[in-house]
Amino acid sequence: MALSIAAETPLQDDIRSMVERLNAYLQPLSPPQFQFQLTVEQMAGADATVFVARDETGTAVAMGSLKVHDGETGEVKRMFCEVHVRGRGLGRAILGAIEARARNLGLARLVLETGATPGFEPAWALYEGAGFTACPAVLDYPDSEYSRFYEKSLSS
Repeated sequence: MALSIAAETPLQDDIRSMVERLNAYLQPLSPPQFQFQLTVEQMAGADATVFVARDETGTAVAMGSLKVHDGETGEVKRMFCEVHVRGRGLGRAILGAIEARARNLGLARLVLETGATPGFEPAWALYEGAGFTACPAVLDYPDSEYSRFYEKSLSS
C-alpha cells in the first residue's frame, strides 16, 4: 500500500468523518469530563498542524496533530488510524511528521495526554516505542485515574 503523509486542513469532509470515528471509539472508554478532544475547528487553528496519511486512492486512513502551546512545548493530539490499516507503522509515521514539525519550529519538547483505561494499550505502545516517557500531568490537564501523560525531549 503506497501512502503519503502531508499537512492538511482538517476542514474536509473525510477528516471530519475520521474525527467522528475517533470520538466514537473514545467516548465509552472514560467519563466525558476526562476527555479532552479538539474539535475540527480547533484543529484548524493557527497553533495546530494536522498530518493526514492517504492511501494510493487518496483516501484518508490516519491522522494526528501538533498543537503548539508556547515557544518550547508542543502537544500531540488527535492520533487515529483506521482499523483496516492498523499495524502498518502509520502511527509511527504520523508521530515522525509531528516531531519533525516540532523540531522545525524550534520546540524543546512534546507532551501528550492519553487515556489510562483498557482500550488505550495500542496508544501506550506507540508512544513508548517512539521514545516518549511517562510523566506527571502536563499543561492544564487534571491528574486523574483516567489520564496517562507522556513527554519527549527534542533537545539534541
